[in-house]
Amino acid sequence: MYPAGNLHITAPHGRLEAILKEPRGGAARAAALVLHPHPLHGGTMHNKVVFRTARGLEDAGAATLRINFRGVGHSTSEHTGARGGEQEDARIALDYLTEKYPSLPVFLAGFSFGARVGLEVGTRDERVSYLVGVGTPVSIPERDYDFSFIEECRKPLLLVHGERDEFGSVPDLRALAARLPPEARVQIRIIPGAGHFFDQQLEDLRRAVADWAGEMLGNP
Repeated sequence: MYPAGNLHITAPHGRLEAILKEPRGGAARAAALVLHPHPLHGGTMHNKVVFRTARGLEDAGAATLRINFRGVGHSTSEHTGARGGEQEDARIALDYLTEKYPSLPVFLAGFSFGARVGLEVGTRDERVSYLVGVGTPVSIPERDYDFSFIEECRKPLLLVHGERDEFGSVPDLRALAARLPPEARVQIRIIPGAGHFFDQQLEDLRRAVADWAGEMLGNP
């Protein structure tokens, strides 16, 4: 049986299935949206990398929202191939987050396809303060993801990447980071030995996200 989310967010196309989690051990200090990998390759909000990314943000004190993009799980409508529909879903989720946590800073994180969508939406949406890209797909010629928007980014950005990522070489990731202006204060964390799905390095991923998010929020 498909593991259902704990809420549905109203959308123009019907609804987005989602999971909202408060941080353990205290009131939320931030809010975070975490986006999943490619829907046509099994990506859902239950993906283990998405889960660990969210856990890292929760460890830093953020309330996290994971959504299923349109056409995934119990979310309505159909996948659009990142031609605007998934970006709209991310903005709808941000509407929900910022209405529920109006005074908190907002992180937008994504894994793989979710990183491509999230980095674009987060770069251009003034409600987002911090960006996280995990396994950013910078080396997939057949998909030809356009990252030209990244040159507009003026927000702190963390890029977490596996040393052996099959869909984004480290040199290509560093070339992408070099296109960002200094205001972005980009940090790159390369996880030794990890592939795209961080199979044996999920704890390293969680810790990298938690440490950086805590630094952004002023942890001692």
